[in-house]
Amino acid sequence: MNHPAGIAKAGLYALDLSTVEWRAVPGSDPADRLEVAFLPEGAAALRHSARDTVLIYDAQEWRAFLLGLADGEFDADMGLVPASVA
Repeated sequence: MNHPAGIAKAGLYALDLSTVEWRAVPGSDPADRLEVAFLPEGAAALRHSARDTVLIYDAQEWRAFLLGLADGEFDADMGLVPASVA
């Protein structure tokens, strides 16, 4: 999404993430956990500690994701299967 008031998606992916503060659930395994970094203008980055891939969400995408979490959209009882099976 490219929003006039925010940073364009390409601009978000161009950000230097080497100095961002990655956060995770306290006590989680550093070798196997989901981490989030909060970016300018409400954007966020997600990564898995064991992988190099970073997913970046602009403010509207991040808000939609959080609202989906709050609404139970990703609850375990949805019948999700491991990615290796799908």
